Amino acid sequence: MPHALILSRHAQEYASLIATANLPDLQVLATSSTTTAIEQGRDCAIVFGEPNLIRLVLSRLPALRWVQATWAGVEPLLDPNLRRDYVLTNARSVFGAPMAEYVFGYLLAYERRLLQRYTAQQFGRWDPTPPGTIRGKRLGLLGVGSIGAELARTAKHFGLHVKGYTHSSEDCSSVDVYYHGADLQAFVTDLDYLVSALPNTPHTRHLVNAGVLSALRAKAIFINVGRGSAVDEVALAKALNTGRLAGAVLDVFQEEPLPPTHPFWETPNLLITSHTAAITIPSEMTRVFVENYQHFIRGEALQYRVDFERGY
Repeated sequence: MPHALILSRHAQEYASLIATANLPDLQVLATSSTTTAIEQGRDCAIVFGEPNLIRLVLSRLPALRWVQATWAGVEPLLDPNLRRDYVLTNARSVFGAPMAEYVFGYLLAYERRLLQRYTAQQFGRWDPTPPGTIRGKRLGLLGVGSIGAELARTAKHFGLHVKGYTHSSEDCSSVDVYYHGADLQAFVTDLDYLVSALPNTPHTRHLVNAGVLSALRAKAIFINVGRGSAVDEVALAKALNTGRLAGAVLDVFQEEPLPPTHPFWETPNLLITSHTAAITIPSEMTRVFVENYQHFIRGEALQYRVDFERGY
């Protein structure tokens, strides 16, 4: 009988959801305590939970064969000094829809001037300024994995031209043209909106730098829903302060929570959303685990496997 350790702040909720999935051959230990996990989890071949907690017990689980992370980013488990003798899968499939809501919610808010109209209303001022539109604009996606692909599909509903910059893949048919490698500046030159959905890897660090920001069309909008490490924050603040960019929406940062002294708090035309773009929904995450568990017990390849070297 397989033993699974659920190690999460929401361990009991996950355990209840798994119990309704009718997996009679699975024995579950659910806890939010790393001490309990170490003391009672030695027989667990499966771990389901949060990478920051799993990291603390990884070396103490001799039977481990598979980790299902509840995050899309699994940086805490990618340290080369940690063991890698197990299969690691992430939550790659569950965040596309909420990320699309987030990105297009803010793009629409910008074009429809929602904040400006609300401000005008507070002062009793009639504001007949014509709105803009996202239809017909050019959207660039840094990263076209599961999240980027969902953004591309949603973009087509609004009639955008979609460009994608990826490491190598060209799997999403909603992307009109792909760019790779040294083509980054050519990728950004005619964009109205640039959205980063990049993972945190050595190759993506500060990919959005002064050169990229200066190559963007004047008054472009930048949104980051990937990882804060992809952005040169000093260069972005400068671009916003000088009016080079029309605005930015940032959900992620190099340091979180964002320190109170960080210049972003006083940077104009910047919205900070405090890593809330796509929170983990236990029912959705449990569905991913249950489907992968079925593959696991049948000896089949697991979905959303992470390559330790590539970092995603």
